[in-house]
Formats: sequence, structure tokens, C-alpha cells
Amino acid sequence: MRHCTLDGRAVGSLDQAFEILARQLDFPPCFGRNLDALWDVLTTDLEGPCTVRWHHCGRSAAAMGPDFERLLAVLQDAARERPDLHVELAEDG
Repeated sequence: MRHCTLDGRAVGSLDQAFEILARQLDFPPCFGRNLDALWDVLTTDLEGPCTVRWHHCGRSAAAMGPDFERLLAVLQDAARERPDLHVELAEDG
């Protein structure tokens, strides 16, 4: 099973989130680092099962503004598309 851990204390932008997701989940080199490319990788290229955990997500939400909601929507929509992808959010204090 693949795992990716995002830490809201260190993720304050889409670019930072894309970097961590790509590195931890071994995205292909052609990953375009945008939300459409993320959708494509999550729904077609990523081998499952896979869990994405976002700790301290409130900090990312505050830092990223609307980009947080857009990124979260892509992650959650992809998880609805494929049952072997799970997205977990945690405030951690």
C-alpha cells in the first residue's frame, strides 16, 4: 500500500503540495504540477491501494486560501472515483 503524508505546518502552497505528492507517490516525470494533471495521475497512473493523510490541515487551509479547497476537492473526487484511494484529514491539535 502506498502512503503520502502532507504536514500542514510545511504545506502552504499548491507547489509545495504537488512536490510532496509527486515525491512520496512516485508520480511520473511528466506530471504537470497543476490540478488537472493531479487528477489524471490519481485516477489513471497511480497504483493502489493508496492513502493520503493530511495532518495539521487547518494550517494549510489558512495559508493556501481557496487553493486548499480546490486541491482537497481534486483529492476527494479522485477518492470517490476509485475505491482504493483514501484521503484522511487531521487537525492534530
